This record gives sequence, C-alpha cells and structure tokens, in this order.
Amino acid sequence: YFSTSSSSSVFLNTLTPKFYVALTGTSSLISGLILIFEWWYFRKYGTSFIEQVSVSHLRPLLGGVENSSTTGLFASVNGEAEPRPSVSECKVWRNPLNLFRGAEYNRYTWVTGKEPLTYYDMNLSAQDHQTFFTGDTPQLRPEDAVMQKAWRERNPQARIRAAYQAIEMNHECAAAYVLLAEEEATTITEAERLFKKALTRQNAPCNCGSGKDINLLVYIKRRLAMCARKLGRIKEAVKMMRDLMKEFPLLGMLNIHENLLEALLELQAYADVQAVLAKYDDISLPKSATICYTSALLKARAVSDKFSPEAASRRGLSTAEMNAVEAIHRAVEFNPHVPKYLLEMKSLILPPEHILKRGDSEAVAYAFFHLQHWKRAEGALNLLHCTWEGTFRIIPYPLEKGHLFYPYPGCTETADRELLPSFHEVSVYPKKELPFFILFTAGLCSFTAMLAMLTHQFPELMGVFAKAFFSTLFAPLGFFADKMESFMPSSFWHQLTRI
Repeated sequence: YFSTSSSSSVFLNTLTPKFYVALTGTSSLISGLILIFEWWYFRKYGTSFIEQVSVSHLRPLLGGVENSSTTGLFASVNGEAEPRPSVSECKVWRNPLNLFRGAEYNRYTWVTGKEPLTYYDMNLSAQDHQTFFTGDTPQLRPEDAVMQKAWRERNPQARIRAAYQAIEMNHECAAAYVLLAEEEATTITEAERLFKKALTRQNAPCNCGSGKDINLLVYIKRRLAMCARKLGRIKEAVKMMRDLMKEFPLLGMLNIHENLLEALLELQAYADVQAVLAKYDDISLPKSATICYTSALLKARAVSDKFSPEAASRRGLSTAEMNAVEAIHRAVEFNPHVPKYLLEMKSLILPPEHILKRGDSEAVAYAFFHLQHWKRAEGALNLLHCTWEGTFRIIPYPLEKGHLFYPYPGCTETADRELLPSFHEVSVYPKKELPFFILFTAGLCSFTAMLAMLTHQFPELMGVFAKAFFSTLFAPLGFFADKMESFMPSSFWHQLTRI
C-alpha cells in the first residue's frame, strides 16, 4: 500500500499546470458538445436524449418495469367512468372551415412571401381528394386518371394544367372544376362561379349514383354555402347548410354543423345556436373546440355584461355565473391553447387545412373564425380572462388524469409541428421544464470552463489547489487503509498479495 501511495503522490507532484489546463479545457469542450446536442434534441423532440435512452434501454436491463396502468378513464359529466377508446389520440381531421387556396392562402403568400400551408398538410388534402372525388368504378375513366395525378402534383400550375386537360377529355368532369375553383380562382366570387359549374355537371344524370359522386356533390354544395357566407349572404348560407344536413344525415363526420354554428353566430341567432348544440354536444359524440367553446360563449354571454371580479369575490358566484365558469373550465380542459388566441396574448395565423383535436392547430382554426363572436358578446372575454387559468388547478397532472375528458394526449406537439408553418411558434401544453441533464451539462460545462480559465491565468496557485484537493480526496482512503493494517496481521497482506 505504501509503495502505491508514494507512487501516486509522486505522480501528482510531477503534473504541470499545462496538464490541468488541458484536462479542464477538454472536459469543458466535451460537456459543451453534449449540452448543444441535448438542447437541439429537446427543441426538436421535446425530451432529453439521455433520459430517453436511460428509460428505453438501461431501465429494462436494470430490472425496471414499464408502468402499464396509463390507460386513462373517461369521466363523463354525470360522474360515470368509461373505458378509453382504442382510436389513436392524434388522428388528424379535415378543417371544416378551411380556406380557399387561390382566393385566400395564395393572397397571403403574395403579400408576405410566406407559405401558410406545410407540405404535410397539402399532402393530406391530396389524399382526401383522391379518396373522395375520383370515381370508384372498376374501369377508371380517363379524366379521373388525369385528376388522380393532378391531386398528387406538388406544383400548383401543374395541377391547374391537369384540370384543364381533364375538361378537354370530358366537359362534364366536375372534379376538374372543383380544383380550378379551389386553386385558380383569385376571388371568392370567381370560386363560387366555378363551383356552380361543377354543381351543374355533377347533377347531370350520368354523374350521380356512386358513393364518390355523392361525396363530390356534398363537397361542392358545402363550398358553395361557404362562398355565400364569405360574400355576406349569411341567411342563404344557413339554409344551404341545413338542407345539406337533412339531405345527407349520415355524413356527420364532415362536421357541417360547425359551419352552421359559425354562420348562426354571425347572425346572432343564439336560440338556433343552442338548438344545434343540444343535438351535437352529447356525451356519446366526439367533441371539438367549436362545440365546447360555443357552449361556453352562450353561457358567458348571459352573465358577462354585469360580471365584476371584485363583486364576485365579495358575494360569491351566482348559479348562472357558476354555470358559465364551469363551461369555460370544460372548454379549456378540452383545448387549453384557445384562450391565448382569444385574449390576443398570442398572434394568429391562417388556419391549416387539417387540424388535430385538442391541439394548437385546432385552437388556431377556432380562434381565427370565432374571435369576432367573442368580441361581440360584451364582457365575455373579460370573464374568460378572469377564469380560464383556474382550470389548471382542477387538473394538476393533465397527462395522467383528466376531469371531464380523457387525459391530455402527449403527442399533440409533434403532430402540430407538421401541420403548422415553421414561422409559427407552436403552443405546448403542459409547459415543459428543461430536463435535468440539460441543466447538469450546462453547469458542468460552465464549471470546467471556469477551472480551465483560472488554471491558465494562475497556474501556480491552481496547482497548489489541485494538489490540496486530491490530497484531501484521498485522505479518507489512507485513513481507512491505516485502520485496516492495524487490525489485520502483516502475514495476511503478504498472503493476499501472493494470491
């Protein structure tokens, strides 16, 4: 032991300050590189790489067991729990109020030079159009084959040329007129004219019968109703939407009722809005931000004009005010991203063509069309501002357990980053704290860099400090070895070294 101790002390005495500078500098460089990689990985994927590797690979090797009790329960309004469905939490839905590419999205690009739609979003739209609009006959018609290729084209001009080619093959090709209305028309009036042409051709006897022909017919009528809404003919739009819902009641998945709700709110026909909500705001039907927040708006509107936080804190909330606050809490639990857009704490962008329910993309789409309705109800935004953050006290661990809905899905951030343009800062819920390993590597990098700088500036002093530090570090080991020698006979150490 004494020979080992003496050799280590000689080794420490022979180390020069340059060695310590190199040691601390190298440690700082390595920890800095780890910090940069960890930060990049966290910004891109929302988790720490070291933690992910530890949980995924090291924990099973050490005997850890994954917690399999994460199948959340759905707590209904009347308190009953229902099993969580097996449907994917992050299913992407078509935006019921999506804008027109030529007349709206492209105008934004011309003014700002920014692309409001992502390739992922446009690719989903192309798949939708291929699925719903091209004929389902065994023998594909030539114009349908051209349109199938047209939907897949990335270049807008190539899509438009293909649509004209399909019209040359068959003047009754309604899908080609739909494409031109969506992408070539630069005004809503022009888009409406082309949709009316498409409707005339789709209503022809030879074009009605197959399922996909019906899908195309419903799409055209819906877009015509949206054109009427945008051009100010709101009552006409409401009638068209009601007729469409009566004619095709089984196509509820298209969410035409959300278009109807928005048009009725513009008319301030609140009794009719309540009637639509009574039909679709049911425990057995899928929810949406439009349904939850419209319900909250109606209840808030009844009390918001006289609501005062100071008065409410003195006398307590009335029954109507309590109902309004509970409706706001319910809406915020369903989609916690919406209030910041309604309260203009976060800037709005054009909504995408597809949305993720409970995600930031749905919040953008809802606020884009409904912010004006909240502003029109006197005091409604003030009531929202005073009460919305109280939701988070009810659900302190939203990813694990919800209150009125399923636990909040943890996959929304990744899907929303695919749907929303890169210049938009995606809203993340719940707010993620910096992982431990990022903080640890940042501290290690800073500490070793400081040691390297001090060693370079004061080599003699830091050399003395390093020797004193290592001597103190090894002192307990020397003390323990001395005690062991006093208890053990010398022959024991001799026999041990021979072994």
